[in-house]
Amino acid sequence: MKYYSEIVAIGSEALEFLKDPDSRSLILFDYTASPDLADISILQKKKGGMGEPAKGDTLLIGNKAFTITAVGTEAPHTLAELSHCTLCFKGGEVPERPGCIMLEGDDKLTAYDIQIGTSIEIY
Repeated sequence: MKYYSEIVAIGSEALEFLKDPDSRSLILFDYTASPDLADISILQKKKGGMGEPAKGDTLLIGNKAFTITAVGTEAPHTLAELSHCTLCFKGGEVPERPGCIMLEGDDKLTAYDIQIGTSIEIY
């Protein structure tokens, strides 16, 4: 396993990015993030894993699986150091931003899937 965390809090504006058809994304940060960042983020506590995410890996949020189609140049570093990245559920071979991990899957991720205690895994 390359990465394992649990959602510990959901910012008041965090799910708006997921609902927005132009964005379809989630911002992840460590649970120690500043209040300004916490408002727009899914806060997580890293529980394990030491690898870098790569194209072709699988990312699980709860029981929903997504294939990583691209990884931005900054995403591996910020994920390791700050538990931070942007998960973008639009697929695509080119990351939208340096901190993005692009994902595609058969099942659509919904706000209902994002709950305190839900795991986030990369393998």
